[in-house]
Amino acid sequence: MTSKSKSNVTIGHVFKTLIWPRKNILLVGLVLIIISRLSSLVLPGASKYLMDDVIAKGNIEMLKTLLMVVGAAIIVQAITSFLLTKLLSVEAQRLIAILRAQLQKQILSLPIRFFDNNKSGALVSRIMSDVEGVRNLVGTGLVQLFGGILTAVISLVLLINISPKMTLYTLVPVAIFGFVSLKAFGYIRPIFRERRVINAEVTGRLTETLGGVRVIKGFNAEPQEVKTFEAGVDRLFQNVKKSLTSTSLLTSSATFLLGIASTGIMGIGGYMIVDGQLTIGEFLSFTLYLGF
Repeated sequence: MTSKSKSNVTIGHVFKTLIWPRKNILLVGLVLIIISRLSSLVLPGASKYLMDDVIAKGNIEMLKTLLMVVGAAIIVQAITSFLLTKLLSVEAQRLIAILRAQLQKQILSLPIRFFDNNKSGALVSRIMSDVEGVRNLVGTGLVQLFGGILTAVISLVLLINISPKMTLYTLVPVAIFGFVSLKAFGYIRPIFRERRVINAEVTGRLTETLGGVRVIKGFNAEPQEVKTFEAGVDRLFQNVKKSLTSTSLLTSSATFLLGIASTGIMGIGGYMIVDGQLTIGEFLSFTLYLGF
């Protein structure tokens, strides 16, 4: 809860205490996410053969093969998705429950002056909400990050193999958006961190107000409590307003930059198809891989 305790928490400590003891579960999760992401690339790849071989040449036998392969890939995706949720999400919730119990035990061992300086309602809110972040480490967040990186690398290789020219054009606006996102998240992250603190303070004050309503009414302090709560709610609103404005700007930037990329791909791809440098199937596969 204090700044000193926060400074003692390092990435190495988190890895040692939270991630490493669950390395076997995370390893299985990584294998499942690799299988899931590889199977998700089957459908975009099959579209090339569908357009260039099945439709263009009337190859019905290949159509049957494609349908079986795509169907098998979909089944694999469904199974791995279920197993990932069952394995990692449940483990993350179990860890959250353990950390909540440990945090409550640690707080109860603190001296009385700590409770004099902190609202009981705020402590309750922090105990229940602060540990929620571990779901991104032990749950699906970590393996989804790895899976996203893996899919991006494989998709990039496939895109370059189809058309280096279109891939290069696509990477320019995507790189600009990545730079903008990096800066934006550096600005947004403290806003969300501050919101958690404000929410705990407002919830804590409200809990104490309702719990001690007899004392408040005895001293006729209702107007003061109403004013204090309104000020806290307004702080929370200003924080939410700031975050919504930032995220909307980020979303608008994504729409604009990715729209430019899509328009350019349409133009370049259309020209290359007409010129005979690219087939319709390859263009369709390129756009589908780009979506990953």
